[in-house]
Amino acid sequence: MNARNNNQIHTLSNAHLDSLEEETIFILREVAAAFERPTLLFSGGKDSLVMLKCAEKAFGIGRIPYPLLMIDTGHNYSEVTDFRDSRAKELGAELIVRSVEDSMKRGTVRLSRPDEPRNAHQSVTLLEAIEEFRFDALMGGARRDEEKARAKERIFSHRDSFGQWQPKSQRPELWNLFNTKLQPGEHFRVFPISNWTELDVWQYIAREAIALPSIYYSHQRDVVDRKGLLVPVTELTPPRAGEEVVQRQVRFRTVGDITCTCPVESTAATPEDIVIETLAADISERGATRMDDQTSDASMEKRKKEGYF
Repeated sequence: MNARNNNQIHTLSNAHLDSLEEETIFILREVAAAFERPTLLFSGGKDSLVMLKCAEKAFGIGRIPYPLLMIDTGHNYSEVTDFRDSRAKELGAELIVRSVEDSMKRGTVRLSRPDEPRNAHQSVTLLEAIEEFRFDALMGGARRDEEKARAKERIFSHRDSFGQWQPKSQRPELWNLFNTKLQPGEHFRVFPISNWTELDVWQYIAREAIALPSIYYSHQRDVVDRKGLLVPVTELTPPRAGEEVVQRQVRFRTVGDITCTCPVESTAATPEDIVIETLAADISERGATRMDDQTSDASMEKRKKEGYF
């Protein structure tokens, strides 16, 4: 491919990313204008960091007009939570953290067994945080290409007074006109990067030189192969009887609770390397890495109807 064609592809890619960025900034500003108590969910993961970069462009460092919120399972990778704290401080943003463990102490979350994954229980803690702070709009980094239930979401997704989602009664969003009317006790979940893909995210990270937690890039890690997933060996996820522990060169495509998030084999050490890998991927990041998405009993749509983000 000659230099002229390379330049054309680069220009087209930038135009596409400019369009996505412009849409996201518009939505972030729309939320600030339309709601009294919005918040931006911020885990320290790549999608929330992209969203936070757009918020920085929309409002400026130290001027983001809503707090950042994380619902912590207590089982998150320290590389991610440490990065979350430092990035929020760097931007001068208020960071609110609410923990599933606190909900367990209150008795509002009860595990069926001590080693049960806590990911799905974040719904309870999230709804408690909504009630505590009276949030009327919560922005998150979910994208339509991640999973079938998320593909059904509107950008402004209405939730009833119980925090529940009704996929058959969503509001139309023709020409990017959003109906933000709420009844008392109701709220919206808003998805500013809904129209982005995993490839878009990594191209944007590369273009904007967005810093990420180190586990997104290739590193050595002890894992076991369990039903096609590379389960990391940790205190929370020890090997089962008969499983062989091997060391692999891996990276995480998505991050979350240690008990349900797996890495993939990879030698990609830069965003540009990951762009190339993503172009060749034939399975979504959640499908390739999330143990909690492997069974119908824990389906995303069921959890979303119950209040999960």
